[in-house]
Amino acid sequence: MKDKTLLRTGLIGTVVFALCCFTPVLAILLGVVGLSMLVGWLDFVLLPALAVFVGITIYALWKTKRTT
Repeated sequence: MKDKTLLRTGLIGTVVFALCCFTPVLAILLGVVGLSMLVGWLDFVLLPALAVFVGITIYALWKTKRTT
């Protein structure tokens, strides 16, 4: 994977998963449509995914700085 593609993937994934984790609107919307039972499982999926994308971003930044 190219450095810029890896960095872009990490940044976009980090932003998307951070918004999902820290937006209480998601819990409200799930409650409105009757899917509030899914809110309890969000932390088990979203927080590890956030950690993975933060790791990808850090790795891409490290790799970019090392090649320059």
